Amino acid sequence: MSDELQPAQTQDRQPGFEHEMHPRPDYTPRYPGVGKLRDKVALISGGDSGIGRAVAVAMAREGAKIAISYLDEHDDAEETVELVEAEGSKAILVAGDIGDESVCRKAVATTVEQFGRLDILVNNAAEQHPVESLEEISAEQLERTFKSNVFGYFYMTKAALPHLGEGACVINSTSVTAYKGSPNLLDYSATRGAIVAFTRSLSQALVEDGIRVNAVAPGPIWTPLIPASFDADRVASHGGSAPMERAGQPNEVAPCYVFLASDDARYMSGQVLHPNGGTVVSS
Repeated sequence: MSDELQPAQTQDRQPGFEHEMHPRPDYTPRYPGVGKLRDKVALISGGDSGIGRAVAVAMAREGAKIAISYLDEHDDAEETVELVEAEGSKAILVAGDIGDESVCRKAVATTVEQFGRLDILVNNAAEQHPVESLEEISAEQLERTFKSNVFGYFYMTKAALPHLGEGACVINSTSVTAYKGSPNLLDYSATRGAIVAFTRSLSQALVEDGIRVNAVAPGPIWTPLIPASFDADRVASHGGSAPMERAGQPNEVAPCYVFLASDDARYMSGQVLHPNGGTVVSS
């Protein structure tokens, strides 16, 4: 019997392409929408694929209009627009590197120009670069990872804040690695820990404005970042170390974001949800 949890495969660039994966990640919501986000506008960084795509489709099903910030995965991004529109909603795209503050300002400005408002900011885009030891992490890699995974979240939130009113929310993607560590993802894990602290601190800074700030810390999920990060054998066993012994699907994570964006979570701020396949962490 094969030990493969999914077919061995790899991609040669970050952040990876969803349309090249086999099998494709499952982004389809598992439940009918009930209008939890009706008339809301959400801006999702990294919304072209993976968890970001699943969040975009799930929020669209609940009635939100969707703005997608992404790097340069144009085919994936266009497909996500079609999926959002199939839910009866509208979507726009803004391409560019969120490590550049001007790109973040443009994403927010375009969202507000097109949809007239901004209610939900999902900071989700990230990259990771496995290494065998700390000595392998160059200054360039360290700066690149922090620019995407930390600076981009700060830049996007800073640009969004003037447009976020009472009842709005910010949802940050962090990772199980922020809690249990990862010997081969040292810089990535450090950025995810920074986002936990950012989430908690920002929640306190904005509570008097009526803006909630929470986070989601996924475990091993089947997204383009996986074949774009690891060799084929590691990809084939991705998720095997989780207590559930499999990788999660993006549509098993997206409901956390919908919940945190909705009025169901109106008494929650500064918190982190953990869809991680059963790993027990101290939150």
